[in-house]
Amino acid sequence: MESLNEFIANIGGLVWGPYMLTFLVGTGVYLTLRLAFLQVRMLPFALKQAFSKHPNTDNHEGDISHFGALMTALSATIGTGNIAGVATAVVLGGAGAVFWMWVSAFFGMATKYAEGILAVKYRVTNSKGEMSGGPMYYLERGCNLKWLAILFALFGTIASFGIGSSVQSNSVAASLQTSLDIDTWKTGVVLTIFTGLVILGGIKGISRTASIIVPFMAIVYVAGGLIVMFYHADLVIPAIEKILSEAFTGSAALGGAVGLAIRYGVARGVFSNEAGMGSAPIAAAAAKTDHPARQAFVSMTATFLDTMVVCAITGITIVIGLLTIPEGTIAAGTTGASLTVQTFDYLLPGVGGSLVTFGLIFFAYSTILGWCYYGEKCASYVFGDKSVPVYRVIYVLTVLLGTLEFQGDAKSTTEIVWGLSDVFNGLMAIPNLIGLVLLSGVVVKETKDFLERRRKGELP
Repeated sequence: MESLNEFIANIGGLVWGPYMLTFLVGTGVYLTLRLAFLQVRMLPFALKQAFSKHPNTDNHEGDISHFGALMTALSATIGTGNIAGVATAVVLGGAGAVFWMWVSAFFGMATKYAEGILAVKYRVTNSKGEMSGGPMYYLERGCNLKWLAILFALFGTIASFGIGSSVQSNSVAASLQTSLDIDTWKTGVVLTIFTGLVILGGIKGISRTASIIVPFMAIVYVAGGLIVMFYHADLVIPAIEKILSEAFTGSAALGGAVGLAIRYGVARGVFSNEAGMGSAPIAAAAAKTDHPARQAFVSMTATFLDTMVVCAITGITIVIGLLTIPEGTIAAGTTGASLTVQTFDYLLPGVGGSLVTFGLIFFAYSTILGWCYYGEKCASYVFGDKSVPVYRVIYVLTVLLGTLEFQGDAKSTTEIVWGLSDVFNGLMAIPNLIGLVLLSGVVVKETKDFLERRRKGELP
């Protein structure tokens, strides 16, 4: 078991190594330059598109609203990475990792924008009359690379059973067992039933549920973080100064290794907002819209909200904890969700830890729903639309399996599942990034067309 775990960890290290991170961020930098820093110039417009009601959308092709598509994408991206991933980045890369997380998100906004345009432009209507789109379709129809499209879809299908279902349900079950002493299998049964009921409704059912859960959980979590900052207002500026200084000078505890801050900040930022991974455009393709660029602007806001807002709350709060929590209060070696829970609990006694646990449960559950949609679209691309019911049954069962305790080393089993999920999640990015670079000219052309038609008053 240990040797298998080590082997998977080594593969994961290769997939998520410096070459991959350079490819991910480099694609974002390239698209940012080609789009003339669109994520800065058009962010107010993008936010307005995301949260405004659009008239006459029933006349447009698509299955769900712009807001519904955004919430479905956010349901999958705002997850355990916002709580556990940020804490891990700070522990391994120092406070400066938070800054590099923001940098990766800044360029990732351009990547998400490009994914959104291509998802809508190359989407198709399936045998059920529903929209299907994403990297597999723009790789096939835009790049004429069917084999690469199949690879992406296979990677996405396999990744969904780990990062989307079993890993998330395992996190929820472990959290409830620790905080409320609830047996993991009981949590598994409840999660499985609720997941099954929602996904039977397809994208519309997932979108409706996400549109309720995601805004609610994000507002509660962000409000909790802001309350922490309010009570420790004198430490907010020092915390930000520490983040900025260690981003370029490194932490003494880490031997001044700025490279670690960059590595873990970028890696955890990408893991959280999924810019360049190719998952979010699958949801974007379902939106009712009058132009590919309009939905692309909405998609772009997902990265901003995920990393620049939610991850920032976690990162700044943990750094405030580093500045104020006495040494020894939190056990040495504590990381991940446990560090975030204990930090919030110390800074906001009585409710802080419960707030994070509450957030973790809903973040993880929403991720289960969002990734089910991603996985079924990938599966239907490879195996046909008739495979969807079978996929959903298997997916729901993996939600339950993730919460069961098996004989042997349960910790190693969990690490193997996490490791495999990381590997296939990373492998998804390679075909997607190739498609984004090859079709960058299409992205620029569609953007110019949208802006010109808006200027002429042809589009509202």
